[in-house]
Amino acid sequence: MNKKTVRITGAQCSFSVGAIQQNKNKILKCFEKAESVQSDIIIFPELAITGYPPEDLLLRESFIGKNFAVLEEIAEFSSKTSGIIGFVDRKLDNNSSDKNSRPIANAAAIIQNGDVRGIYHKTFLPNYSVFDEARYFSKGTESNQLFWYEDVAIGINICEDIWIEDGPAEEQVQSGASLIININASPYDINKSESRKEIVRNKAAKLNVPIIYLNMVGGQDELVFDGGSFVVDETGEVIYQASQFEEEVFHLDLDLLIKRSTDKPNLELREKSIELDSMVLTPTLTQSESIYSALKLGLFDYVTKNNFKKVLIGISGGIDSALTAAICVDALGPENVTGVAMPSKYNSNESLNDAIALSKNLNMELKVIEIEPLVETFRSTLSSAVANKLSQVTDENIQSRVRGNILMGLSNQTGAMVVSTGNKSEMAVGYSTLYGDLAGGYALLKDLYKTKVYDLSNFRNGISNVIPESIILKEPSAELRPNQLDKDSLPDYKVLDTILNLYIENDSSSESIIRTGIDASLVYEVLEKVDKNEYKRKQVAPGVKLTEKAFGKDRRMPITNTYIRQRD
Repeated sequence: MNKKTVRITGAQCSFSVGAIQQNKNKILKCFEKAESVQSDIIIFPELAITGYPPEDLLLRESFIGKNFAVLEEIAEFSSKTSGIIGFVDRKLDNNSSDKNSRPIANAAAIIQNGDVRGIYHKTFLPNYSVFDEARYFSKGTESNQLFWYEDVAIGINICEDIWIEDGPAEEQVQSGASLIININASPYDINKSESRKEIVRNKAAKLNVPIIYLNMVGGQDELVFDGGSFVVDETGEVIYQASQFEEEVFHLDLDLLIKRSTDKPNLELREKSIELDSMVLTPTLTQSESIYSALKLGLFDYVTKNNFKKVLIGISGGIDSALTAAICVDALGPENVTGVAMPSKYNSNESLNDAIALSKNLNMELKVIEIEPLVETFRSTLSSAVANKLSQVTDENIQSRVRGNILMGLSNQTGAMVVSTGNKSEMAVGYSTLYGDLAGGYALLKDLYKTKVYDLSNFRNGISNVIPESIILKEPSAELRPNQLDKDSLPDYKVLDTILNLYIENDSSSESIIRTGIDASLVYEVLEKVDKNEYKRKQVAPGVKLTEKAFGKDRRMPITNTYIRQRD
């Protein structure tokens, strides 16, 4: 069968939500790179013009209008290299199942030689987990449409469309497509990169056509888009793998079947005099590498996109704050990170020494502020207003909230953002203090279980030994009362995290968790703590989503919940 060579450029880039003009400038620079190698097509991610997810910005007519104006400007710039660009199109919703009108669509524009030559509307709108697309968009209804480059037909679809069995890709191939291009803004979680690849590989082999999977990269609030774009041939073999968590513009030639001729090609292929360099597949990251990279990227983009320059961290001498500090320094540079150690009478000298050693290893500034006089003033003031002696919990929380106040005061004074240090295990069971250790602008470890904190700390030390071994080996403690240890209030973290993972990530019932062999009374105790501390979690700052059930948009539980779990 006859074939034609089509040269593709993939623009795996970061596009900020709402930064329409800056996104346009980045798109135009990528076009220049594609033109320099005589590409036929350059591909951009889903909603590249607006950034993803734009959420309720989509309800503003001025936002939609600006997105349209910028698309026209980009189209005017285009020449022989055609572009596939994610944007928001206008489209009436004729199939609405409720009273709400959705006059826009998640779309891909195909541009060339100064004009918009075609538009594809996303057919399957995800409305689960972090996705709310059915809230905003109308469904595409022409999923079998093709875009003809002379006598080669290409099917274009968007993100969720490729996950659907007998969906748009199948319809497009049945109509004559020799290549499927799928543009994405697919956020990272620990298990997703391999599942994406498996879905696409199987689909390419089934349909006997190559598929290009082009993903966005960058951080947006809780979400991190991990890139990792890839190309598979008609057998499902991966022939190119882009970097993860980094921007990359890549070029490749694909020999595509001419399946039939068409009288009305509306897109052109170009003559080529330039040979491309051979491609090198980027190795897939290990789980620890990908988690660490996601945390760095999520933090960096949150800090920089919100116009902060520096961050503050409360450094306790414990492992959570140590890992947080290491990630902050790696992401932002040591000159932009300040640690604050705030010892009270319950803090050991060893903890302060560990905090000092950590700061020296990371080459970051450490301020030491003694808090006992402030805590005593709070104790005295509060005691004078109540009849009974202050409870242990009240006293512990005073210390934590004094620390939170100091950090937020320093933030106000310096303009640096506070990064809180709590992990997912603690937040799950409420082992944290509102307006104390939960205070901050970004909760970096919010979706990282305590056992993973240890794993990631050891991973980071495998790169260079920055977290003192004494921090990793010591028994974890909040140090808010004499001889306090976490294990006095919580189960062993391996057991706790097993219960939490089953309950939160897998939605397992108490009965099914107990059947794994864990003591029933312990299971009930942990699950009750998770349920009753929803009010705390609702007030926690955003943090990087790492799992399929991150607290926040992923797991949406009512605060007021009178459902009673039946015990055997």
